[in-house]
Amino acid sequence: MKTIELIIMALFIGIGAALHVVVPPIFGMKPDMMLVMMFMGILLFPKIQNVIVIGLVTGFISGLTTLFPAGFIPNVIDKSVTALVFFAMLMMVKKYKDNKITAPVLTSVGTLVSGTVFLTSALLIVGLPGNAGFIGFFVAVVLPAILINTVAAVIVYPIVLSIIKRSRSIQSAK
Repeated sequence: MKTIELIIMALFIGIGAALHVVVPPIFGMKPDMMLVMMFMGILLFPKIQNVIVIGLVTGFISGLTTLFPAGFIPNVIDKSVTALVFFAMLMMVKKYKDNKITAPVLTSVGTLVSGTVFLTSALLIVGLPGNAGFIGFFVAVVLPAILINTVAAVIVYPIVLSIIKRSRSIQSAK
């Protein structure tokens, strides 16, 4: 694991944490912008050790900042599992990794996985608040999050790629 990879992944996590704080709630639940940043880190540095680190750290920070009652453990489980599933999906389509549609599609499926794992683990560990059922939370929170995260990936991923390409050309010019 290279130091530069750790630094960039830490920046993604920091940006995700900041967005997590400032993005307003939708129907009482905040969309998880840290998830998009975790996906960006995995897309840029698709190595298993990076995936494990970014999944655990994102889960820990997301768990500390969640508004979901007793949501720390479900967040750690969710981000860890989702990071590994996202990585597996990326490896299945790795020859299309730089395609403009790959990042948004993987992000939407990854968000679906994340929401499902989070709600399932929360339901089994602490229960869902307000006597709301799994389907109710899924429709009210996960489906809008899929849309928001997919749009974010469409906007953010090309920008991140451009910055990385420019920074590599600057490094090689020295």
